[in-house]
Amino acid sequence: MSLFVDTSALLKRYVLEAESEAAEAYLLAEPDWIMARHAEVEVRRNLARLLGGRPLEAALRQFRGDWQRANVVALDDATCDLAAQIAEATGARTLDALHLAAASRVGGPGALPILTYDLRQAQIARSMGFTVLGV
Repeated sequence: MSLFVDTSALLKRYVLEAESEAAEAYLLAEPDWIMARHAEVEVRRNLARLLGGRPLEAALRQFRGDWQRANVVALDDATCDLAAQIAEATGARTLDALHLAAASRVGGPGALPILTYDLRQAQIARSMGFTVLGV
């Protein structure tokens, strides 16, 4: 099985937060990670915002290794069109709609669980039929 990992879950691997231990357990239990292409931008932006100096360097090094092993879903025309449809139908925020469209393209509801700690995204994912881990 594979696991779709969104930015909110991945950040918990590099920045200690309340749910970091639980997120890490989910991530270690499933070595086949799938991520949307824009997650790289989101993670790097948030790491730069939250950390500095050596902690930032260490987090970026770990993230680069994780990114290299992940299966990355391109934000091609079909994925962006699906994201627009999801946003129109559910009111999902743009970046959340892109995550959900990417997950839909590679497995879809019932076939691919989503690991997220974003409550709004989780609610929409559940309404679409996804199994949601995290929140």
